[in-house]
Amino acid sequence: MFFVYVLKSQSNRDIYIGYSTNLKIRFEAHKLGKVKSTKAYKPWILIYYEAYRSKKDATKREKELKMHAAKRFLTDHLTESLVI
Repeated sequence: MFFVYVLKSQSNRDIYIGYSTNLKIRFEAHKLGKVKSTKAYKPWILIYYEAYRSKKDATKREKELKMHAAKRFLTDHLTESLVI
């Protein structure tokens, strides 16, 4: 299984979009500050994920979400609609 996920920083409200074959282990790495690109903005919470059977579909979706318009939508809507 391949996962595309969205994290929200509790320190500055930024979002991070990533891809992994093991969501649980990857999220733990983010939480523990073991991921260079996110360690300065922890703590992180997982706010959304999608599962795919193919790597190609997952990486395509990750790229779509990272595009400016999609990331802006997630920032404005998804992170405001979830109470965590």
